Amino acid sequence: MSVTTILLATAIMSSLAIPRPEHPRPDFERSEWLNLNGSWDFAETNDNAKVFTAGDNFPDKIVVPFCRESKLSGLARTGFVTNVWYRRTFERPVNWKAERTLLHFGACDWRTRVWVNGQYLGEHRGGSASFDFEVTDALVSGENTVVVHAYDDTRSGLQETGKQAHSLKSQGIMYTRTTGIWQTVWLEGVGRSYIKDLNIVPDLANSRFLVQSEVDSKEPGCELTLDLKDGGKTVASVTGKAEWRQGRFVIPIKDPKLWAPEHPFLYDVTATLKQEGKVVDTLHSYTGMREIRLQGNHILLNGKPIFMRMVLDQGFYPDGVWTAPTEEALKKDIELSMACGFNGARLHQKVFEPRFLYWADKLGYMCWGESPNYGMNHNDARGERPMMEEWVQVVRRDRNHPAIIGWCPFNETPTEAIPLLISVMDMTRAIDPTRPIVDTSGYIHGHPHEEITDAHDYDQNPETFAKRWQSLGVSELPSRYPGSLRTDLPFFVSEYGGIGWSVKEGGWGYGNNPKTLEDWYTRYSGLTQAILDSPGLCGFVYTQLTDVEQEQNGLFQFDRTPKFDLKKIHKINTGKAKNLTAPDLKPAASWNLLLPGRPDGHPTWRYTFNKPADDWEKPDFSVAGWSEGKSGFGTRPEFAQLVGTSWTTSDIWLRREFDYDGADWKDALLAIFFDNATEVYLNGKLLWQSAAKAWSDGYEGHDITKTLKANLKKGKNTLAAHVHQDEGGQFFDMAILTR
Repeated sequence: MSVTTILLATAIMSSLAIPRPEHPRPDFERSEWLNLNGSWDFAETNDNAKVFTAGDNFPDKIVVPFCRESKLSGLARTGFVTNVWYRRTFERPVNWKAERTLLHFGACDWRTRVWVNGQYLGEHRGGSASFDFEVTDALVSGENTVVVHAYDDTRSGLQETGKQAHSLKSQGIMYTRTTGIWQTVWLEGVGRSYIKDLNIVPDLANSRFLVQSEVDSKEPGCELTLDLKDGGKTVASVTGKAEWRQGRFVIPIKDPKLWAPEHPFLYDVTATLKQEGKVVDTLHSYTGMREIRLQGNHILLNGKPIFMRMVLDQGFYPDGVWTAPTEEALKKDIELSMACGFNGARLHQKVFEPRFLYWADKLGYMCWGESPNYGMNHNDARGERPMMEEWVQVVRRDRNHPAIIGWCPFNETPTEAIPLLISVMDMTRAIDPTRPIVDTSGYIHGHPHEEITDAHDYDQNPETFAKRWQSLGVSELPSRYPGSLRTDLPFFVSEYGGIGWSVKEGGWGYGNNPKTLEDWYTRYSGLTQAILDSPGLCGFVYTQLTDVEQEQNGLFQFDRTPKFDLKKIHKINTGKAKNLTAPDLKPAASWNLLLPGRPDGHPTWRYTFNKPADDWEKPDFSVAGWSEGKSGFGTRPEFAQLVGTSWTTSDIWLRREFDYDGADWKDALLAIFFDNATEVYLNGKLLWQSAAKAWSDGYEGHDITKTLKANLKKGKNTLAAHVHQDEGGQFFDMAILTR
């Protein structure tokens, strides 16, 4: 533990200091609240039957809101544990005027149960969403005791765990776990009737805000007033009835000031609830006037195309794990990103706290909200309901933030998750129809009515990377080929780069690390420029903002020390993007089938796993002794429906014959799904070859017009292919299309 960490932990443990003292919900704030962060009694056990009551011995102390794995908790225990227990006493301030009291938890991982003065309040499932319990009837005058139990079984497959390691130690892309409370706990006073929710929707076209309220009312006769303020001056005010969920309001704004990255203006909102003419609840919030729309392959912000120059942010901290040590640390991460020329972030495999989103709103920093879906076993439906319930809570909590410009409920899901992701995307669209939704980031997109889509590409060669993305819109495939790119929709590369630098022993970056700093800049510039130069791409997300433990491919070290000249990075990231001025790309053109692939039927190949003679690709080569099998060839479980023949060895050689009737055509496209390095020959001549370490996670389209015209002949033709597999899952199939 560093000297800085020891000093900070010591300060936090002091009775004079409250860690993370700021209000956790600046978008939903009342004046009567009490921060319960600080020293709590603590116990942990793997005995699921053990129950700790208020009078039991709690052997340890822990600093809330930091998880027991973090250094700032005072424990730094990183081993597995399934049950954690907390206890502390508190007094409700005697000067509070509110009649009712709520106990709030910013987040607690995973299944949480709460007692106050021995009275059981309830349970919450999920490790990311905020939740609360009413404690009014459980409180006594003077000292009260709260006991919290959190059950967390990271390896169960029934929980979303995000990037929490399922192994004892961090490895690969998985890092230190978070167990139990990891965001602020606070007490809040509310009226006998109070505002439970405000959904504030900007309507830019009509210069107004549309608001729907939800009120917890013990008695009828509620009336809600909404005041919109600019710098303390009221610019609009409306009043109306607000019973239950029936409060609907229109707030017209004359000459509205817009929210955008270059001028992130925010209106203050005061919501005052009256009952029979008496004020019973007052809530302070804010909002921004901005609109997100999709048009062709462009994203429009306030009616103008924007280019997403984003970075992957995983939200880990060296001393706090998932919890930032201070509010300033949250703000600083955004400022560091903006200093690099990024205008936003993909908030990756973690639901970020509202205080981070507040600073994103204030600074004009666009974000994609994501759920930490890693960890779920998609073959076990028991995990689906908790995931869906919590995602609803997350979207409802965060939908008022103007900085959030889109939702992404899943990341890199397998095929078996498609039914769930379809349901979740439809559910998300119903809750928040104002933002685009990516059904799942990267790999297999399964929703039949996508509206925006993406791909992940960690190719470290700028030349092959550029060739792939600058041809977008030229080598598009019909939608029957899984993984094919929808160029008629907004499309962005939502993960790329990950270039390792300052990699210490045990650390790693994607691909081979550059040998010199100049090599690093050359690669970074080449990859980023390739995206900027593609008219079909509306944005990028570079991996990543900071190193995270052993994954050392950030632009900053884990402690936020810069690795590079930020001015150079800024210049690269802010280069001219062709998508901003490019016309809309059209849907994939109608292609004719010259050679069918697996999506077109059940084509048959001759194949062998044993290395053949050197002339194996020649038309007159004998395939006597070769096996016969249906395409596709491989083992990848997420594409099980495409596998016709199992292939588990490191290499496979394939041959097939087909007839060409001599019909004229202008363009030719190779639709190929390969893993890994592949070479394809037509009549003994090289037709297409991948990069040495290349692979795909779906069918890619490659322009082969020139080589096909040179080697295709009327009548019988011989196709031959060799695929070399390095590691991981493997698959091969191909088709040839002409038009």
